[in-house]
Amino acid sequence: MNEPQQAPTRIVFPWQTTALALAAALLAAGCGEAAKLAPELTTGPRPQLAEPNKTLIPTVNVAPAVGWTDTASPTPAEGLQVTALARGLDHPRWVYTLPNGDILVAESNKPPKPGGGGADGGDGLMAKIRNWVMGKVMGRAGAGVPSANRITLLRDANGDGLAEVRQVFMTNLMSPYGMALVGNELFIANADALVKVPYTEGQTSISVNPTLVTPLPAGINHHWTKNVIANADGSKLYVTVGSNSNIGENGLAAEEGRAAIWEVDTKTGEKRLFASGLRNPNGMGWDPDTKALWTVVNERDEIGSDLVPDYLTSVKDGAFYGWPWSYYGGIVDARVTPQNPEMAAKAIAPDYALGSHVAPLGLAFSRAGGMPEQFASGVFIGEHGSWNRKPKSGYKVVFVPFIGGKPSGPPVDVLTGFLTADEKAQGRPVGVALDKGGALIVADDVGNAVWRVSKAR
Repeated sequence: MNEPQQAPTRIVFPWQTTALALAAALLAAGCGEAAKLAPELTTGPRPQLAEPNKTLIPTVNVAPAVGWTDTASPTPAEGLQVTALARGLDHPRWVYTLPNGDILVAESNKPPKPGGGGADGGDGLMAKIRNWVMGKVMGRAGAGVPSANRITLLRDANGDGLAEVRQVFMTNLMSPYGMALVGNELFIANADALVKVPYTEGQTSISVNPTLVTPLPAGINHHWTKNVIANADGSKLYVTVGSNSNIGENGLAAEEGRAAIWEVDTKTGEKRLFASGLRNPNGMGWDPDTKALWTVVNERDEIGSDLVPDYLTSVKDGAFYGWPWSYYGGIVDARVTPQNPEMAAKAIAPDYALGSHVAPLGLAFSRAGGMPEQFASGVFIGEHGSWNRKPKSGYKVVFVPFIGGKPSGPPVDVLTGFLTADEKAQGRPVGVALDKGGALIVADDVGNAVWRVSKAR
């Protein structure tokens, strides 16, 4: 008879325990250097860029997630009011308005790692420490919950800013995020594929299994969020795919087809690379005047509180925007190996800096009528907020005014108050959209709510 097999003993050396204890202490206390540049210097078309400051342990300054009380809400700008379209959702990340006015909400979070677990970024001790710290950071920031993997429908039939109908619309998805309706087909960007289902106006649930349109790069999925938007005639879809790492430390093979926006043929599913070098693009929108495609991008980490500004930019067909070899055009990131001077030299600088580590995710172009006149031309941006900057940045919805197809002034606060006085996160804004009447809809994943921002009465 065979003897029972014992599990192998895991040996932990004293220096490993000491290193992890040090990392835990740094996480608890916060670490890293503070920003030296005023926020207004790191925004706009020509931001001031500090010298990089690489540290052994990344700057950590987490806003612990606490959520809202039953009646609390964020603070709207003067002339606006906010209502909770819905509360008690499960990590709502993205919102999409259907033609009849219904709001679809993707309740979602990152998918499991391949093989059921494991850390990103290599097997060395410092990689393990870094990823242990990152896991704790994301957990404290409210990003550690399992994905609900569903889409919920909200219907505000009487226009009072409160959803009378709240219905599970779809389930059994794979970390769904972006949504786009073309004709009678609803396209959904899962973490690993673009899929579609038939849709009839007014229906409140879909039970059919989605049809695969095209696979999307997945793997380690360091940046798992995928967004999708259709062009004006619905013939093409544009899909964002973030990088699998901070600066390519998992190897360039893991970045194949990533840090990019793909163009997908709606009918055939065939795709081509539309633009690349975009570390983590998320929200997209079409400028109503110029018809240009715009996106917001989360730039790289771990070279200081002042670097690198996240940005808003128009997206040109075939353009390369620098990641991982350079940022803000040809500013070379010396940490990246191997270096690629030729690619860095061809990188295009983005149009408009939003500030360092603000984590812009949602983007929606405004339109006249639904909001006060000062918000008639420009973009609303949901800034999820920093975990790695001193002082904290983001944690609000801002508006960037446009004139003639270009940003024309500094960001204007639209919705604030997501942080408490002692810097805990009651909420974190993510996706933004306009409803049928032109009011602003905001997904709040830490607050588990969807907010509606409209003209004050």
